Amino acid sequence: MPDLARNKRARFDYDIIETLEAGVALLGTEVKSVKAGHMSLRGAFVTFHGEEAYLTNATIPPWQVKNAPGDYDPTRPRKLLLQATEVKHLLGSKQAKGLTIIPIRAYTKGPRVKLEIGLARGRKKYDQKQTKKERDIQRDIDRVLSGRE
Repeated sequence: MPDLARNKRARFDYDIIETLEAGVALLGTEVKSVKAGHMSLRGAFVTFHGEEAYLTNATIPPWQVKNAPGDYDPTRPRKLLLQATEVKHLLGSKQAKGLTIIPIRAYTKGPRVKLEIGLARGRKKYDQKQTKKERDIQRDIDRVLSGRE
């Protein structure tokens, strides 16, 4: 399953507690655009309207700009296709524990476009600095062990 889009900052800015797979309701031209790799998950998040989950702020430009409808909005909310029990679980966790639901990556599963979403807790600045420091130390260790000093 090759990644079509990835939220690179998600694992740096958040501690991912749990992940789920969700389908995304897209227009035909959006599917072509996503499969071509023209999707951005930067700044995207999941919102709830009643008992339905929506992907908000994800950017999907039209596949062919000249053939796109005049009122096409690349950042429109897109419905996430989840089981009712999954929606209730996410909604309950978000309200009770003060967590955020963010998209992590988009990929294909057969002919379908799927989205990996994560229930996450935001990291503080000092946690982010510690993570970067640990990553740098691990990179130095790997460099010394492989003999590429």
